[in-house]
Order: sequence, then C-alpha cells, then structure tokens
Amino acid sequence: MTPRGALVFNPPPGWPKPPKGWTPPKGWKPDPAWPAPPPGWQLWIPDSATIGDSVFGSGSDPSAATEKSQGESDPQSPISMDQRIAFLEAENTALRTRLESLGMDPGNVVILDDERVLQDAGIYRYHHPLENALAYRERLDDIAARIAETIKMGAAIEKSNMFTFDGSLAKGRAMTNDLARLMLRAYNAEAENVVRSLRAGNTVTAIKRLDAARTAIVKLGKMMEMHIADQFHALRIEEIELTADCLMKKEEERESARAERERLREERKVELELAATRERLEKERSHILTVIEKVRAGGSSDPELERKLADVDSAIAQNDYRAANIRAGYVYVISNQGAFGDHVVKIGLTRRLEPLDRIYELGDASVPFRFDVHAIFFSEDAVSLEKELHEHFSARRVNWANDRKEFFFASPADVRAVLLKKLGNLLEFAEHAESTEYLQSVRYWPEHIQSPQPSRTRGKTS
Repeated sequence: MTPRGALVFNPPPGWPKPPKGWTPPKGWKPDPAWPAPPPGWQLWIPDSATIGDSVFGSGSDPSAATEKSQGESDPQSPISMDQRIAFLEAENTALRTRLESLGMDPGNVVILDDERVLQDAGIYRYHHPLENALAYRERLDDIAARIAETIKMGAAIEKSNMFTFDGSLAKGRAMTNDLARLMLRAYNAEAENVVRSLRAGNTVTAIKRLDAARTAIVKLGKMMEMHIADQFHALRIEEIELTADCLMKKEEERESARAERERLREERKVELELAATRERLEKERSHILTVIEKVRAGGSSDPELERKLADVDSAIAQNDYRAANIRAGYVYVISNQGAFGDHVVKIGLTRRLEPLDRIYELGDASVPFRFDVHAIFFSEDAVSLEKELHEHFSARRVNWANDRKEFFFASPADVRAVLLKKLGNLLEFAEHAESTEYLQSVRYWPEHIQSPQPSRTRGKTS
C-alpha cells in the first residue's frame, strides 16, 4: 500500500495500468507503441489526486471513475482546480479514443466499405430534391445557422442537473457542464469530419458513423443522463443529407454541362461539314453550267452534263434539308469485344455527313481497341429512332447512374431483331464482330487472363 502523500504513477490513456506501488526501474522508457501522453499530463501525482486512475488505464470506463470520485473522495484531500482540469482533459482524450474504437465493438459496427454500401444502396435518391446546387448551398447556410443557434442556446446536448460531486450539487453541475461541453465537442468534431469526408453516394456510411458517435456518448454519459438532443442530431443528419444532395447535384450539373459542350462541338462540326459541302457543290454546279452554256452556244447539247447538273441540284437540296432538319442523321450500332465483352453494344446517333468519322473518334485512346460497326443507317427522324431503341433496352443498361451513357447488355442480333420490327427492312447489318485488334492482341496478354471473356449478359430480356 502506498503511504498517503506519496507520489503514484498516473498512466496516460492507452497505457497499461501498473500494479499498486509500482516504480520504474533505472533507465525505464515507455513502449514506443503506446500513444503519446496528452499535453500537460503528469505521470506522477499525489496518491490523493488519483480520482480517475481507472479512467487512464487501458480499456477503462470513464463513468466508473466519475462514480468512484463521487463516492470515495477524501474531504481532507480536496481536488484542486488544476487537477480537475487535468482530469477532464484526460477524460476528453479517453472519450475520443473510445469513440474511435467503437467500430471494433460488435454491437456498434459501422461498415465503412463504400463500395459495398453503394452496391447495396443502388441508384442515388435525393433526400431533399431542389432545383440546383445554388439552392442546396442556401439550405446548407440556413442549417449551419440553426446548428450554431442551437449550440448557443445550450439545447444541443441534454444532461441531468441533479448529479452531485464531492457531496456538492453545485460541483456536480459544474462537472456535468464541463463534461457535456467535451462530449458535444467530440460529437461536433465527428460530425464535421463526416461532412468533410462525404462523397456523393456514401450518405448511408456517414449517417451510421454519426449515429455511432451519438450512441457512444449515451453510453459514456449514462450516469449523468447525458445524450445529444434529438433535434440537434436531426439537424446534423439533415446537414449530411443536404451536403450529399449538393455534391450529387453539382456532379449532375457538371455532367450536363459536359454533354452540352459535346453536343455544341458536334453541331459545330456538322455545320462546318454542311457549309463546306454546300460551297463545293455550288462551285461544281457553276462549272457545269458554264460548260453547258458553251455547248449550247455551239448549237448542240450534252445529256450527260444535264444529268450531272440534276444530280448536283439534288445534292444541294439534300444538303440544305440536312442543315434545316436537326432530327435527321445516322443511328449506329457498334461494339468493342476487347473492352466490354461480346454482349455489350453502344447505340448512338450522329448528324455527321460521314458517320464513320464519329465512330473513329469514339475508338480513340480512351479505349484499348477500335469499335466494330454492326449497322449505320440514315433516318429523317434519327432522334426518335435512337430514343425508341434506348427505351427498348433500358432494362439492360450498363450504367444505371448516368442515363446519358449509351451502352447496353445486348448482342448485335438482339438489336437487329428490334430494328427489323421498327424499320421493316435492313439493307446491311453485320452481326459478327471482327474484333481484329483484340484477337491479334489477346495471345500476348498475361496467362491468367488469356482465356476468352465470358458473356456478361445482365438484366431482363426485353
């Protein structure tokens, strides 16, 4: 037994608790794996000041230490303000350590694998649908003001006012208030960290983390009936939801802006192609007319020139029609077996005069192999035809989060069957994919992935 008034070892949070009366041998140093002591921590304190020694050992319960300090304090050895501050600071550190370790408690497991959570949750659904990202920012500013006001009014955390310390209700309330501030600080720190690390789509994980922090505070503050107020917790959850919604809305707006820029670039290319073709045809027509006039001036005629002039006039009319009718264009069906497998096709639309130019652009450096073309056909209402095909294969979309992506789990034969029903006749359709680059390359792949790719058909057959 250590004599009263003697110094006793006071291990910091995370250090093992030594036996009673232990003194370090000469040259002793703490294990480097142990956490660093909190700032200002005293390793040696008077025996009477060890009111919270059980708090600072490994795996201890702070509430148990508080109970001991209440029931076993020595009236002749009052605790000084410095000792009380050191105790509360140490308890704050212990609480943070406990909060961080709650993920290891089977009763408080929080799954932090975002990939698993995103797969389980499926398509993102807005918690608070608003028009644009600016509207979300305004709502978030309002939430921040309400959070600050709730804290200022002291309504963020609820606690008992009847807890006594050292036989004094006033001291008990003072300690309860101090601990409540520390608890609220730990909770708010976790909430801010959750919001900072939030990504579009992992809202479920974020809310579970905050719920775990709140549950920990309820357990650790059980003696003082301490818990985060329901209204305040709801505000923090709403903040997480609005932040996730805002991130998703920003991503949608960026994607929409990218798609619009791509559409404008494509339209500009079409305009330049049509204008260049119109200029070439006008020059050719002018030249033919000049020759015809010379022939006629000589008192003869040339039926071949007349036919060429009629063809040029027809081409000019068709070119002008294409320029005026923005719905006319080419619908194409392409695949890329080496990149996506043998049961994935892309169904798209281009208004280019040379549709293969667009397909060659799609097979640039962003994919390992060129696309194989199964069909390219002109339609005066290509926009509607493309939309009908997309709707027919909508249950087999590859990307369910972004419907602007035009890839579907379908074979070229599946698309051909649908087109025959809609068009009645197909002049040309290639069901077999040549996949030249892929077939020439696969033999040089690493051995464990050289086997032919399995069919990856998913979704329901439409």
